[in-house]
Amino acid sequence: MKNILCLNKIAAVGTDKLDKTVYNVGTDVADPDAIMVRSAAMHDMTFAPEMLAIARAGAGVNNIPVDRCSKEGIVVFNTPGANANGVKELAICALMLASRNVVGGIKWVDTLVGTEGVAKAVEAGKSKFAGVEVMGKKFGVIGLGAIGGMVANSAVHLGMSVLGCDPYLSVDAAWNINHRVNKVASFEEIFKEADYISLHVPATPSTKNMINAETIATMKDGVRIINLSRADLVNAADMKAALASGKVAAYVTDFPTDEMVGVEGAVIIPHLGASTAESEDNCAVMAAVELDEYLRYGNIKNSVNFPNLSMPLSADKRVCVLHANVPTILSQITGALSETGVNIENMTNKSKGDNAYTVVDVTGDVSAETVAKLSAVEGIVRVRVI
Repeated sequence: MKNILCLNKIAAVGTDKLDKTVYNVGTDVADPDAIMVRSAAMHDMTFAPEMLAIARAGAGVNNIPVDRCSKEGIVVFNTPGANANGVKELAICALMLASRNVVGGIKWVDTLVGTEGVAKAVEAGKSKFAGVEVMGKKFGVIGLGAIGGMVANSAVHLGMSVLGCDPYLSVDAAWNINHRVNKVASFEEIFKEADYISLHVPATPSTKNMINAETIATMKDGVRIINLSRADLVNAADMKAALASGKVAAYVTDFPTDEMVGVEGAVIIPHLGASTAESEDNCAVMAAVELDEYLRYGNIKNSVNFPNLSMPLSADKRVCVLHANVPTILSQITGALSETGVNIENMTNKSKGDNAYTVVDVTGDVSAETVAKLSAVEGIVRVRVI
């Protein structure tokens, strides 16, 4: 029986995918072999040697110490695309909120409680909440992955002229993008041309503060910016100054911060991007399936720190080796197995950056001596026998 600890409430439709005869799943599970998490902060957690995997029911993994997990042989999964439709729909809502002062208007109407002739007062005062239409405007999408691609496609159907930029666009993602999305070579082109800019990239050292005083200065006067990705993509002080000057007409974000709450011209949504019943269900199901495949069969799909590797089981036992992506390790793995009388039936190796993963299907007994020989090889992080 393997133990899976849930650090947040995970939708039952997901945890029900885990066979109760194989897994003990819950919020109070001790000595976990794996963890399912949504938003709980894990950077200060310590992990026992038996910890094998963490599955994040969502796309971002900022709350997980990914680098430390790699060093400890813990595979970190996320669920890309599972909540994409929910975030896409909120992005379209954000596009409208950036164009029409609906929020300000609603707040003003609420002040009319007890006023005689509310309808007449509304007709007299509504002009100060006038907005603009999106049809025919240029919409720049930075990041064309699972969410950004869907947002770009939706904007096309709203009659917008859509510019998209993604230096890391995959072939699979490209197939799903409407042919009327004009792909440009640089973010700078979007900054210069777009009336609206929507951000759909992860928070990395290269994207942190990508929207700042310098980049805002290159944008059109009255540009409207949407950020449903990460607060760190936008320099808060520079955004406040741009809103105050009118350089940025509106800023809509899904990430409330001390600096931005209450700022005139900013619409701050309380992190609702994936807060739909459908998104939570989809993420929970995907996370559960990922853990089950890895814990039972050693297959990896959607890991952020180790390569994807899936191989049908073709022998009595499977040896799973997480290791550094350096020369000679493969020969040392096969050598250690052969020296202890283990026959190799099938083997697959994949790498991802500095990390690699080798799966070997074998016949014969994989003894403690074999595991010890493998574990002693420099660069091998974890050896597991299934």
